[in-house]
Formats: sequence, structure tokens, C-alpha cells
Amino acid sequence: MKIAIPTQDYTRVAGHAGQARHWLVFDCEPGLPLPVGERVELTKEQVFHHFQDDAPHPLDGVELVVAGSAGDGFVRHLAKRGAQVLLTGEADPSAALAKILAGEALPDPRFDVTTTLCKLRDFFSRH
Repeated sequence: MKIAIPTQDYTRVAGHAGQARHWLVFDCEPGLPLPVGERVELTKEQVFHHFQDDAPHPLDGVELVVAGSAGDGFVRHLAKRGAQVLLTGEADPSAALAKILAGEALPDPRFDVTTTLCKLRDFFSRH
């Protein structure tokens, strides 16, 4: 299972998935130790707020996205690409991944004012 986590410079789970340029992608296999994340840096055109859906995307094939926050449009957009979005208040990408693979619950997402703005933007979005 491929799991992608948007990050702030590959160190903390990003709060705004639709604007994230730095991602860690983990290719997880049951029963194996935690994998090392592959660093993926998106160009401005590949960032989901700007992506036109007219070409393959570096995150194609990801089944789960774990983020601090995401708008409804982002969630719908990723669902069309075959990925589920899971929101969390966990700041450490490795800790979030470990909890998911252990079947443990993640902390609830923190309040993020940008999510409210995203919901308004998503209301008028093409997604």
C-alpha cells in the first residue's frame, strides 16, 4: 500500500495538503519494518491547487494521503484519483505512519483557519 504524507520541508505533517510541495511517499508491505519515505517535490503546476488533471501526476498510485488539513475539493479530487484522505493532528510523519500500520487511532486534526477558507473556495471549485 502506498501512503503519501504532505510535509513542511519533509519534517512535519503539512497542515494544508492542497498547497503542499514536499511529500513523503511510503511503499508499505504488511509484516515488514517501517519503510523510509521517498521524497517527492512537486512543481508549482503539480501542486493540487494548480494541477489541471491533464497529465500523469507524481502521486498517482497512492492509496492513502495523511494530512493535517484538507478542503473538501482536495478530498474529492484525490478520491477521483483512487486515494482516500485521512486527517490528523499528528505532526511527525513517521509517528503517523507507525500508528496507521499498527491499526491505532490518529490524533484528531487541529483547528486550521485555512480549512475554513478552503471550504469556501471549494464551494466554487472545479473539483
